[in-house]
Amino acid sequence: QVQLVESGGGLVQAGGSLRLSCAASGRTFSDYDMGWFRQAPGKERDFVAAISRRSGVTYYADSVKGRFTISRDNAKDTAYLEMSSLKPEDTAVYYCAAKSTPRWLQSELKRVTTYDYWGQGTQVTVSS
Repeated sequence: QVQLVESGGGLVQAGGSLRLSCAASGRTFSDYDMGWFRQAPGKERDFVAAISRRSGVTYYADSVKGRFTISRDNAKDTAYLEMSSLKPEDTAVYYCAAKSTPRWLQSELKRVTTYDYWGQGTQVTVSS
């Protein structure tokens, strides 16, 4: 079992930046690929970014490419999502997730069902 706890959300003006953290516990963090998803009210949970367990290969949704950066520190059992040039449409609850299967396929990385463990989410609100 892996426990994931997100933090760092908040209210920010358009054009601003935030850094989300996802602290993991319970299992060896470097055994899991990590992903970030977001869910706006009344909408489905959407993929944002993913990072591989050891090599740090990353993959981003087109909507955040160039603005968001995913990273991880395996020594600290923590994943991060640096968000810049934020837009009102980035407003959502942001979730981190962990997947145990080592297969790295972009089509699978975008699916909610690919991930085994989820955090409780952190709210990000971007005002215009």
